[in-house]
Amino acid sequence: MTAAVSIAGLNHWFGQFHALKDINLEIAAGEYITLLGPSGCGKTSLLSVLGGFIDPSEGRVTIDGRDVTRVAPAKRPTTTMFQDYALFPHMTLADNVGFGLRMAGVGRSKRRARADDMLALVGLADSARKHPHELSGGQRQRVALARALAVKPQVLLLDEPLGALDLKLRRAMQDELKAIQRQVGTTFVHVTHDQEEAMAIADRIIVMNAGRIEDQGPPAQVYQQPASLFSADFMGEMNHIPARADGNGVQTPFGLLPSAAASHGTSVACIRPEALSLGDGPVRIGAAQVKDAAFFGTYSRVHVVPDAAPDLVLVANLPPNVVPKPGTRLNLAAQSDAFHIFPIGD
Repeated sequence: MTAAVSIAGLNHWFGQFHALKDINLEIAAGEYITLLGPSGCGKTSLLSVLGGFIDPSEGRVTIDGRDVTRVAPAKRPTTTMFQDYALFPHMTLADNVGFGLRMAGVGRSKRRARADDMLALVGLADSARKHPHELSGGQRQRVALARALAVKPQVLLLDEPLGALDLKLRRAMQDELKAIQRQVGTTFVHVTHDQEEAMAIADRIIVMNAGRIEDQGPPAQVYQQPASLFSADFMGEMNHIPARADGNGVQTPFGLLPSAAASHGTSVACIRPEALSLGDGPVRIGAAQVKDAAFFGTYSRVHVVPDAAPDLVLVANLPPNVVPKPGTRLNLAAQSDAFHIFPIGD
């Protein structure tokens, strides 16, 4: 089962604090959405509104065309999977997975059959009789997912479900989550502060900042064509270069960027470290002196000071076979369309 979600004119205050500001969002049935942003940006509050744990001050939430704005969590077609998993230690995995069905009055045999199906879905078909303490962190996460899906929610809400896992396991579970979502077809809304996680699993990323939706789109769009300076900075690393826009283009220490569109006035030209390359190009950064370099496996991260802007330190991600020593001089360049221009006022 799956359903579309619509959020219209949503605002919420905690006392005098305006936590959610003019949220309007359409989520297609079967879509995998990530709500991405720093702590305090409103992403968990928005998830809580969707789950019915917070009644919004203003606005409307509909799921599958039904207004659920004031509907209690237990009566919504949603299930929430929390970071701590909240498994019952005294129950077997099968009983944990079937708990929601038991509360709904489903008979023992149907409950057990559904639990077995869900445990098989998450790769734990042979572990039904085990207890949570016998499992690894990743296995407990799978059990929590199986329990959430057992009740056949139209929308599954995930609150930082991978946050407690180590990096290697987290990446493996990202792949599994996405594969399972594709298989069951349920609408997933997933909260995270991890940009790589959001890009790895989402059909669409919703970037939030200070209670507002700052940017949204497929991962490649949000990363390569950020809608705001905040989104540009939050979605990976950015170099900031002082600039000034006029009718001819954008003037930088490295020359004019004629193809860049920006309002007139003081601006910042942003470029990602991987967009800086050795040699010549349409935009010549020119000679630069290496401050330091570190090897990261698939690339070398290098801090350089360009001759054309000696007060500026740029980060360049260069090929892994290039690990220059401090004091080395490099010649850098970039494509003009690799720059993102944002006005910052006069």
